Amino acid sequence: MLNRIRASLTSLSPAEQRVGRLVLSDPLIFSRLPVSELAVLAQVSNPTVVRFCRSVGYDGLKDFKFKLEGSVKEGVPFIHSSVDVDDNTNDILVKVIDDTMAAVSKYRCDANRVYIEKAVTALFATYRGGKRIEIFGLGNSGIVAQDAQHKFFRLGIPATAYGDSHMQVMSASVMRAGDCAVVISNSGRTRDLMATCDMARKNGATTIVITSSGSPLALAGHIHLAADHPEGFERYCPMVSRLLHLMIIDVLATCVALRVGIDALQPGLRQMQSSLLDRRLF
Repeated sequence: MLNRIRASLTSLSPAEQRVGRLVLSDPLIFSRLPVSELAVLAQVSNPTVVRFCRSVGYDGLKDFKFKLEGSVKEGVPFIHSSVDVDDNTNDILVKVIDDTMAAVSKYRCDANRVYIEKAVTALFATYRGGKRIEIFGLGNSGIVAQDAQHKFFRLGIPATAYGDSHMQVMSASVMRAGDCAVVISNSGRTRDLMATCDMARKNGATTIVITSSGSPLALAGHIHLAADHPEGFERYCPMVSRLLHLMIIDVLATCVALRVGIDALQPGLRQMQSSLLDRRLF
């Protein structure tokens, strides 16, 4: 519910935006105050408070406050809860799922639509021009790169993933203008990936980096798709970061496939599905 309000703010009138910011500043207090006090705090009229509730999709103030209170009490916390050594199975279940849901919800609000559009445009131009889409990642990010290759391939878009640093440098060294390099890194500080990105960019390829903001890699690519999360880079087994990277890849692959056109991709998808069905037991 709070995500919906954040996403709707820019489309509201200035007065309704003040009500929205009041909600986001303290949702629980907002749900318990009468309309007159809410109007004073937001510096708007009483009808504006009600109009705001309807603008974001609720029947009125009463319906809005009822669902807001429930959302605050039962919603996903936007606080990272680290797993402790004395946690039981239920604690771990709740923490891992809540952390993932919170990170995904936060990304939904924070994602830079302009940069995503630029990345999709670059990938589509590479596909249409018959050029190379190369995907680079090491370790855990290398697994994400393989998933990206599989995702693009299933949608009929040729792409190649490299998880070996020597192969990455060799591939980047022969990339040219019109090619597209997608570099994936959790920390954004891996020397080999930095070298690969720099070489691909030097050779004229468009470089798309999926990594944390403020990292060296974030500054090295043409297009930075931020994947920010509270998970420490030193964590031995990244969880939230991996899922964010996979989700970003899904967004890119789906957008590019729709640019190509369902009619163009459908025959290949049907043939692939038919081939897989022959190998299944019924």
